[in-house]
Amino acid sequence: MNSQLKTLLSKARLNFAVLASILFIAVAGNIGSGKTTLTRMLSDHYSWEPHFEVVASNPYLSDFYSDMNRWSLQLQVFFLSKRFQAHQMIVKSQTSAIQDRSIYEDAHIFARALKEGGQMDARDYENYFELYSTMTQFLTPPDLVVYVKRSVPCLKERIKERGRTFEQSIPTEYLQLLERCYEEWIAEYDLGKVLIVNADDLDFKNTSADFSYICDKIESSLKADQRLVHC
Repeated sequence: MNSQLKTLLSKARLNFAVLASILFIAVAGNIGSGKTTLTRMLSDHYSWEPHFEVVASNPYLSDFYSDMNRWSLQLQVFFLSKRFQAHQMIVKSQTSAIQDRSIYEDAHIFARALKEGGQMDARDYENYFELYSTMTQFLTPPDLVVYVKRSVPCLKERIKERGRTFEQSIPTEYLQLLERCYEEWIAEYDLGKVLIVNADDLDFKNTSADFSYICDKIESSLKADQRLVHC
């Protein structure tokens, strides 16, 4: 057996060992980044149990985009509750799972952006963040966070294309603020491994090579020693 074949077999065995274990993957990303699509595709590809963000049945979302100041706290508490429930289910499960947006993004991205943008009162934010901090003490973090990163112009185009009425009025400045919060959160995240997918030039929904590329990077990230991987 030549050395090249030995290397390929060794990598295959390692990949099997990684993917045969019970994994918890979280897919993070700004509004319109494609994280839900990627979550669904990865779930189908690896037979991971999917946990999707509650959008259609969210009673506050439409009102929130019409009046952020009025509904910011209610929306964030709703998301925090649903994400905490999903996170607990994943950790207790005996199968691998993938989550569409993590509980950590609720506090470090969206609630923070609302506070900094003046849509959430500082007192409400402090109360919310204390609740979040207490809840996350009881949670086991994901094995890997996959951050789907896209530029704001790309996000705006994708939001327009998918046509959700309540999203069409999202200000560009709000997306820019979320982008900054994401960058700072990812830089400081120390609970586990992170794969940053620079997705502006990727069409993983329609191009199999792009999706395979992301899968390869996820598998290598799970095996890698370093905390942060870019692709």
